[in-house]
Amino acid sequence: MANTTAKKSPGRPKREAAPEALPTAKPVDYSVKQVFNPQTTRFYEIVNGGGIVCRIKSEVTVYDPVKQVTTALRYCPNEKTIYRDEQSQYARREHVIFRDKMLAVEFTNPNLINFLNMHPDNIANGGGVFKLIDKSKTAEEELDREFDLHEAISLIKNKDIQDLLPVALSYGIDVNQKNAEIKRELLRDAKINPEKFIKMFDNPEVMCRSAVMQAGEFQILSLTENGVYWFDNNRLIVSCPPGSSPTDVAVRFFMTEKGAAVYDQVVEQLNNI
Repeated sequence: MANTTAKKSPGRPKREAAPEALPTAKPVDYSVKQVFNPQTTRFYEIVNGGGIVCRIKSEVTVYDPVKQVTTALRYCPNEKTIYRDEQSQYARREHVIFRDKMLAVEFTNPNLINFLNMHPDNIANGGGVFKLIDKSKTAEEELDREFDLHEAISLIKNKDIQDLLPVALSYGIDVNQKNAEIKRELLRDAKINPEKFIKMFDNPEVMCRSAVMQAGEFQILSLTENGVYWFDNNRLIVSCPPGSSPTDVAVRFFMTEKGAAVYDQVVEQLNNI
């Protein structure tokens, strides 16, 4: 008799269960805007202290604004979270070490990134030890500085020497030199801080100080330790407190409403020379 036993149908293969999603660290409430490609290396820099090797705390306590409680953070590379109360009994804390004041963290280590971003010593959180280097911001700052330097050089090159003298006097440059020597010294100061140099051309105090110094040189004013006087009649304009600079006293006085009229007279006499 023929074997009529029917073969069992293999049926549908069993579907493997989806792997359990790994828990992620709690979202960080950044105090400054972070604009980064998630798959890039973060660079952190020590800004206060440090040396060849600098170790920061790898276990800290921070305030959780969501739960409104303080909570402990701990950097453990083998754990899925930086929150100590959510870590396993096998958690192994590891030191966080900066070398030559720098620490590079790959995007494959989100645990350390989260820990550093929430660390109380991070400048972004009000600390004063280290900061995250924003490469895009650094590039913008370098570009702005280059533009400022080019503008400062253009001012020195194109402005009349009379317009440069007030700034030169503010830098303590000897204006009795040749024009080329004055501009050379101005260029040196402009390279140190081009932004400050540019702003000095629109600073009324710089112009006032220059006028006072020139008025003293051309015997319009008499600047003594006792006070500032008109040179021709020795009439007191403003007295000087002991130990103060007569130039500084004159500038402060001329910048007030009471001294503005006297300052206008000084400028008028300078223009008539």
